[in-house]
Amino acid sequence: MVRKMAKPKMPTTQAIRTLNRHGTDFVLHSYKYQEKGGTASASEALGVEEHRVIKTLVMERDDKQPFLVLMHGDKRVSTKEMARTLGVKAVSPCEPQTANRHTGYVVGGISPFGTKKPLKVYVEESILSLDRIFINAGKRGLLAEIFPRDLVRILKAEGVKVMI
Repeated sequence: MVRKMAKPKMPTTQAIRTLNRHGTDFVLHSYKYQEKGGTASASEALGVEEHRVIKTLVMERDDKQPFLVLMHGDKRVSTKEMARTLGVKAVSPCEPQTANRHTGYVVGGISPFGTKKPLKVYVEESILSLDRIFINAGKRGLLAEIFPRDLVRILKAEGVKVMI
């Protein structure tokens, strides 16, 4: 008697549904999530450069209007430069519960794909020149490896230069 091996179960998140709906070529990578480990622990677990692991930051303008910034894992966002780019006085990161309310995801598992509310997405321009990137797939410990061009195609992400 021949037994078929069960296919490994693919997690389903709003992010994965969105990637599939848009016909995106992606590979899922799971790893053991570490509280406060950030992109450094993800890159170490997957054996990839932290620069290619992209973090999704939920920020808000001084008028409390939320937006997303996609940044290299080993870099930070200049909030002063981001405010200048948007033509506002200030921008700041959202509190975790506010980020959850806007995205439907928990901090550490926030993906720019399939957010609860449609949010404007900005991407550090240098990310778009990488061959492949690793970005959260909507769950802690789960990254999707995708082509950076899909950020622009699916999210209508706007390139910015706000890296520190």
